[in-house]
Amino acid sequence: MKLLLDQGLPLSAAALLRNAGIDTIHVGEIGMSEAEDAEIIQRAREEERAVATLDADFHTLLALDEAIFPSVIRIRIERLRSQALTDLLMIVIAECEEELDQGSAITVEPSRIRIRRLPLVSNV
Repeated sequence: MKLLLDQGLPLSAAALLRNAGIDTIHVGEIGMSEAEDAEIIQRAREEERAVATLDADFHTLLALDEAIFPSVIRIRIERLRSQALTDLLMIVIAECEEELDQGSAITVEPSRIRIRRLPLVSNV
């Protein structure tokens, strides 16, 4: 599993995740702190990384593009410190690894994890 952490998530969590064996980079480590969401999605796609973010716009962009990759993990829990975020992402990866590999929009809330397969379009 490879992750790209978006701005708003603790930079130090990237090192903690790497120490736990997850290939992780933070946008702040690669000069993308102020990049547009579409640029971050493209970088994740090129490097075959899932994006972890607090931003709902990533799921919207995936839906508008009818994208099948990259997977995006939207965290709806504010003010997580580095270790708490690391622990949470390790749980999400363990529970959702297959879905992340196949392309999914995952929403993590305090009491549940919701998974939607990509593309996020309705066939009505």
